[in-house]
Amino acid sequence: MTTATAPAVKKKRFAANEISSGANTAINVFFWVYSILCVLPLILVVAVSFSDERAVSLNGYKLWPEKFSLGAYDFLLSDWKPIVESYGVSIFVTVIGTIVSLTIMTLYAYPISRRDFKHRNVFSFIIFFTILFNSGLVPFYLVYKQGLHLQNTLLVLMLPLFVQGFFVILIRTFFSNSIPPALMESAKIDGAGELRTFFQIVLPLSLPVLASVGLLSTLNYWNDWFLSLLFISPDGPMSIQFRMYKTLLDIAYLSSNSQAYSAIMQANPNFQMPSETARMAMAVVGIGPIIFIYPFFQRYFIQGLTVGAVKG
Repeated sequence: MTTATAPAVKKKRFAANEISSGANTAINVFFWVYSILCVLPLILVVAVSFSDERAVSLNGYKLWPEKFSLGAYDFLLSDWKPIVESYGVSIFVTVIGTIVSLTIMTLYAYPISRRDFKHRNVFSFIIFFTILFNSGLVPFYLVYKQGLHLQNTLLVLMLPLFVQGFFVILIRTFFSNSIPPALMESAKIDGAGELRTFFQIVLPLSLPVLASVGLLSTLNYWNDWFLSLLFISPDGPMSIQFRMYKTLLDIAYLSSNSQAYSAIMQANPNFQMPSETARMAMAVVGIGPIIFIYPFFQRYFIQGLTVGAVKG
């Protein structure tokens, strides 16, 4: 490089660094703003849940309680034992259901990702067909209630979500595109069987997709209330989401029925029916534990990215 061209090269590098620094700043600002917009609704929900019902009715929602009140939580937790039982049901169903469903879907996705599996197209079509078509609500209800007799059991809250076609296709695609075939062949040459290859090579390299599918399955189990609506009677094991749904219906009924509300007021003159604040309090009670799931899965997701990196 000549003496005349050296300053020009340095100038270009300096300009490139300035552009890179400006782009990074713009990206960081964008994601900071986007994160704040995502957090603000959550802050609003929490603030309204701790607000006085009358203040919310008169002045609307605010990011800070105009008048602090625990009336909504007192109303929800006045009978705390059913809520604790519902938390236990939801936690059990979520943990066991996620583990079992992730195991079944992974074991299904691995064979259909192998090009040397003779019937991979048939089983791929079967799982893909379930994404496009379903049997309908009435056959679904009859199979689980009259065919399997699973009404009012914990199994009925888990079994319908054990295998989900989209997640199976997602895991299969990751196995096909991210696991090097040369690695599989070398393991076979070294004498590793299918089970050893699957558990010691495929699964450690697949932590990103397993963490993602596990997180989505966890959210599906925790947020599900429709299965409880179909198969769980009032004296059966009720999830926290369905109990909150029933509480919301009770509040709506009392708010619209003047006779029932008058009877409550006569029995308790100081009673104030929470409506808006109770809805927000139910959201806080329902979403609280699931927030702690994200850091757990994020740690394994980052670890999977590191372990699954293919070095050149």
